[in-house]
Amino acid sequence: MALPRTLILGGARSGKSTRAEQLLVPYEDVLYVATSGTRDGDQDWARRVELHRERRPVTWRTAETCDLEAVLADRTDPAPVLIDCLALWLTAVLDECGAWDDSAWYEGAETAVQQRCDALAAAWRVTGRQVIAVSNEVGMGVVPATAAGRRFRDTLGRLNMAVADASEQVLLVVAGQVLTVKPTGV
Repeated sequence: MALPRTLILGGARSGKSTRAEQLLVPYEDVLYVATSGTRDGDQDWARRVELHRERRPVTWRTAETCDLEAVLADRTDPAPVLIDCLALWLTAVLDECGAWDDSAWYEGAETAVQQRCDALAAAWRVTGRQVIAVSNEVGMGVVPATAAGRRFRDTLGRLNMAVADASEQVLLVVAGQVLTVKPTGV
């Protein structure tokens, strides 16, 4: 059984989403929160989304939203939640805040992004829902060549730390193998 708040980290194509889904297989009703959005004309992306959908049990529901605070605050839906993923959520937040542009970052976008990350971390900390979130671990790779890439990496790293701190369990998936970073009860 999954724990009330579990964060699963890993690199691209490491198996983190599959592991999250495996933890929730015992549940007939799961709310799968997809933060990826659509990418018109991107056939590769459409195929990836379709593969994710095909892998999930037909009884699971899907919500395509980046309003994660509302999902975490909902006390009327007893279903466990799987959020896939925080990195894509952050991408959407950076888009909304115009934070990819260097000048915008220093003219208020940084504050707006940090406020959204703080709000998500606070909602995660107090949720009464059983929830698993998937996120990319970006701190083990090369230093991004652009300022925007470094902002993304640094912001996601801080968000991952805040969510991990408020989680009962943190797992790291490497090459499909699961490592326990924060065991239950720590």
